[in-house]
Order: sequence, then C-alpha cells, then structure tokens
Amino acid sequence: MRWVSLLAAVSAVTVMSLTGCTSSSAGSPTSRPTGTPGEPTGATGRCPGHPTPACTGVPPGTKLTVKALNEDGAAYRVRTAGTVLDGVHIPGDLLIHADNVTVKNSRIDGGVINADGPRSYRFTITDSTVGPAEGCKTLPGIGQDKYTALRVHVRGHGDGFRASGDDVVVKDSYANLCSNPGDHSDGIQTYNTGKGLVFDHNTIDQRHAKDVTAPIFLVDKQIVDAVITNNLIMGGTYSIQLRNGRGKLIMRGNKLVDKSWVYGPVDSECKAIDWADNSLVTIDENYRVTSTVGPLTCVG
Repeated sequence: MRWVSLLAAVSAVTVMSLTGCTSSSAGSPTSRPTGTPGEPTGATGRCPGHPTPACTGVPPGTKLTVKALNEDGAAYRVRTAGTVLDGVHIPGDLLIHADNVTVKNSRIDGGVINADGPRSYRFTITDSTVGPAEGCKTLPGIGQDKYTALRVHVRGHGDGFRASGDDVVVKDSYANLCSNPGDHSDGIQTYNTGKGLVFDHNTIDQRHAKDVTAPIFLVDKQIVDAVITNNLIMGGTYSIQLRNGRGKLIMRGNKLVDKSWVYGPVDSECKAIDWADNSLVTIDENYRVTSTVGPLTCVG
C-alpha cells in the first residue's frame, strides 16, 4: 500500500472523528465474541485502583527495539496474520492489516488503526503506550473494531478509543486527552458501531482538552449491547452521553469527578439504561478518590 492508500485509510478515520459530535471549549483543566455482554470484572492486573500512567502502558524496564517504518516513512504496516509485536517502538502509526495480531509491551508514537478500506482486522493490544510524548493528534489513539485493549496508556490524542463495529473491549486502561482547535475530543466514541462494547475499569481524563464532547460519548443508532462499568472519568460538555442504543445497556459503578464538566454531568436516555451505583467524587493528583460527593443520577 503506497502513501496514497495510507492517506485514504487515515482519512476514513478522520471523517468518523469529525462526525456526530458537538464541540465546546472547556477552559478547565484476545477478542470478545458478539452477543450479550457479560458482567464487568473491575480492578485487575497492574492497576488495583483506578488506572494511572504508573500502572498502564509499557512496563518499566522494558527494552524496546525500534521498528523501521515500512509505509513511506509514515507508518509500520502488519500484513501477516498471527503476528506478535512484543517490545517494539514504532515511531509512527501502526496499521494492522491482518487478523489475530498481538501487540504487547510496546510503544507506538502515532495511532493504532485496523481499517484498510472497507475491511478491518482483529487484534489485541496490552501493556502498551500509544501516542506521542509531545503534541496532539486529532485522530483516535486506537480503532476501530474487533479489538481488545488491556492496560493501555493513550496520550497525545484527541480521541482515546473508537468503536466502529462489533467486539470492542477496553479494560484497565488510561487516556489523558488533548485537543486541537475544531476537534471534538472523546474518551470513547461510537460511530457506525455494532454489538458487544465493553468499557470497564478505565480512567479518562479530559480536563486538559479545550475542544471537547465527552469522556463517554455513545450516541450511535447502531449500538447493541454495551457495558460501561467501574470507570473514573472527568471533563467534557456532558460527561456521560449514552443514547439511541438497543439491547442490554449497562452503566454501573462509574465515578465522575465533581464539577469537571462544562454543562452538566449526564445527558442520556435513562429509561433504556440499567443505571446503578454511579457516583460523584473528588480525587487527588494520583487519581485516588478522596471523597464521595454523592450519587450520580441519570438525566436526559
């Protein structure tokens, strides 16, 4: 695939990034089968509390080997099914164009994209850091469907995770979002999505992005079955937005940092959602909950 093809693949993601969001400037700071989602797991692995940069991303002491970019100096493209990338540093985007790829203990300075025209490919990414150390990329850190992300640290991206199809599972991960002028930053956004979204025990910090929509922005009419549980979130216009979904929609055990939003905490279709045990909290600089302000009720 030449540079023109790479631009086409990235452009498709760009279109999705700019569709379906309303923006505001805020001054303050291996796969899951399709079907009904199961119960959330809560804290696991390296992050016994809410995920932070210290317990996500490339584990300390990991030796990384630089992978030469093989797509016109802009990206590294995987073409072989079953490829395992372990302990690598990719100084650009990672294009996953083969099924059952595993990425672990690795650093990707751009985004991770599994779309190749109309096709997409199944992959898993664990214990990896995605995004540049400096600057801000408008495109999502990870997308777009049929992927599992565990203990991932997303940085330097306007959007953290994109769900544009079936079987998206994100757990025990951390994203600190940014924005460029005209962006519509989201922590997790659905666009032409499908079944079986699981978003469990993640931390989404959107307080430092100015052009924002929401840490949880799930308003796609194709949503069928979504489990959003045990997350710590902050920022956004309305921080939790879940509308237009069908099937089993669960919003439980989430914590929203009090007064971190622009307009309000929630704008969702409450009658369609299994809503319970969500709360407003305060936190310290290490994302530890310092107090519970009160229950977070559904509004919409």
